[in-house]
Amino acid sequence: MTDNDNETSPVVLDEHRGMASQKETDARRQRSEIEADQAALQRRRTELEKFLFAAPAADWPDAAQKALYLLRLFAAAPDARDPRLKHLIEDATADLNRLMGRTDGPDA
Repeated sequence: MTDNDNETSPVVLDEHRGMASQKETDARRQRSEIEADQAALQRRRTELEKFLFAAPAADWPDAAQKALYLLRLFAAAPDARDPRLKHLIEDATADLNRLMGRTDGPDA
């Protein structure tokens, strides 16, 4: 190996560390990616909420869209794990979709 080879070939540091250190680094990288994804999701959610709730609903479909959004938020909450509430959420979502003329699925 010549001096030129060292200058052009980057050293892969992960190959020179122990397994525990590599796992810690991988965990930090994943955590960082997850945090970035969560921050982006929160920004998009805030933007959507600003749009949805900027003005009163103009008609029933607009009101139903807002209600469906709120039902989806509640469905993701720990309290919504109760089978009775889960069933009510599913029924209300199906009713709203049906009344809006949607037939392409429960989360349409």
